[in-house]
Amino acid sequence: MQEKVTTEGEEKKSLSFVEQIVEADLAEGKNGGRIQTRFPPEPNGYIHIGHAKAICMDFGVAERFGGVCNLRFDDTNPSKEDTEYVESILHDIEWLGFKWGNVYYASDYFEKLWDFAVWLIKQGMAYVDEQTSEEIAAQKGTPTQPGTASPFRDRPIEENLRLFEQMNTADAVEGSMVLRAKLDMANPNMHFRDPIIYRIIHIPHHRTGTKWHAYPMYDFAHGQSDYFEGVTHSICTLEFVPHRPLYDKFVDFLQDKDAQRDYRPRQIEFNRLNLTYTVMSKRKLKALVDEHLVSGWDDPRMPTVCGMRRRGYSAQSIRNFIDSIGYTKFDALNDYALLEAAVRDDLNKRATRVSAVLNPVKLIITNYPEGQTEEMEALNNPECEADGKHSITFSRELWIEREDFMEDAPKKFFRMTPGKEVRLKNAYIITCTGCKKDSNGEVEEIYAEYDPASRSGMAGADRKVKGTLHWVSCQHCQKAEVRLYDRLFSIENPSADERDFRELLNPESLKVLTDCYVEPYLVEKKPGDFLQFQRIGYFTPDLSSTPEHLVFNRTVGLKDNWTKINK
Repeated sequence: MQEKVTTEGEEKKSLSFVEQIVEADLAEGKNGGRIQTRFPPEPNGYIHIGHAKAICMDFGVAERFGGVCNLRFDDTNPSKEDTEYVESILHDIEWLGFKWGNVYYASDYFEKLWDFAVWLIKQGMAYVDEQTSEEIAAQKGTPTQPGTASPFRDRPIEENLRLFEQMNTADAVEGSMVLRAKLDMANPNMHFRDPIIYRIIHIPHHRTGTKWHAYPMYDFAHGQSDYFEGVTHSICTLEFVPHRPLYDKFVDFLQDKDAQRDYRPRQIEFNRLNLTYTVMSKRKLKALVDEHLVSGWDDPRMPTVCGMRRRGYSAQSIRNFIDSIGYTKFDALNDYALLEAAVRDDLNKRATRVSAVLNPVKLIITNYPEGQTEEMEALNNPECEADGKHSITFSRELWIEREDFMEDAPKKFFRMTPGKEVRLKNAYIITCTGCKKDSNGEVEEIYAEYDPASRSGMAGADRKVKGTLHWVSCQHCQKAEVRLYDRLFSIENPSADERDFRELLNPESLKVLTDCYVEPYLVEKKPGDFLQFQRIGYFTPDLSSTPEHLVFNRTVGLKDNWTKINK
């Protein structure tokens, strides 16, 4: 038996119910003490955070118990699949920090699945049905009423074999025939009522081309592929609970065919990951992309792994969030704010602190010498001194946030207002002396005087003031575009709403600011770098950012303002 990674005592208590099942199977010596899992995505779209939960479980179980997790692409429907999706899935799994043992495809088993289907026909357990899909559906019955047998159910075996071969020809008409397993039309589990196991599709397959014209259905390919590969634990989400008896039945048939009983995969189900203000349906996500309601699968508002990466989420923050919500047998709607809290917690340890002004107004320090500049030292990350420092240029004219000035301020306004002191981050204490307005009453310039003896780090310069403001030098900064992303949908549970999901999109989910200023240090930053714009939030350079046109995406604010506003 392979050695387990887990230890006795407190760590053992942290096992999820899935891991407890796996541990018990190991203790009983099932499957020769092997642990083998798999992650089986269909390559018909980009994976999202819901898939990330399954990835963490599939790969995590293998890691924890010294086993192996393979990646298997469930490519049984060529009408929806593409190599683009295969490549994106491979990249996203690696980015999340997982390594697979092998890469397989369901299409690797098309010959074996075909042979198995022929074996079922020869055993009198499968038949070709020439009814329409509507007729077959009508004969299925209801959960409380048995189904009605197909008029083709008792076709002779030789005729079924001939027609099945015909299904796999270029002359076969899509929808004209299907192969059904002959099980039990009265079974309370409707999946047992002679399920369709093969259908005709003439679209070329992304791996096998035009070799096949008849393709296996998911329920026929999934468990069998697990069996062929030697999977010991087939871990999936709760919607597959009613499919499990059929999964087991087909494995029983395979064991009969192979005259082998010492090994079988075990299906275990856990709850899906659902998030507020989000949809997880690939069909709906694809519609958002195809209809240009978002910029692509990697739009930072999308719940896709590539979208979250582009937005600036770290892989560890996603894994931490998934670990925090856990695995149960009950579906729940998780608050998006919990994900953002996990992102903040992780980025606080990683992000480089920088200065950026998103809504600028000019501040002139009237007693600071014209033409003079100073280099101020700024810690890259106060959470980690090893990250070092960088310098930011101080001068007479600075940009500050417009919201940081108020001419007639209330008592508890601790930012800039005439007659009061504030500290400029990493620089001097200044006292506001007034402002200049345009003809519309808008503040054009703010004036202040600095205390030369108050420079940060100077002896005796540590007198306390209640406000600290960030800034950038007007003459030593870079203009930037900043994209502020928010919830994609305006209601908490769009998946449960009866209206068209397109009507539920949040019109404020993206705001683009084009007149922002950042310190020159940011020119060298790349997509995937973690930044904290001080006093504003966490950001990352966008994929479209260049040194000539800087573009930054807001990952998440420093605080959860959404929950407060939308209570």
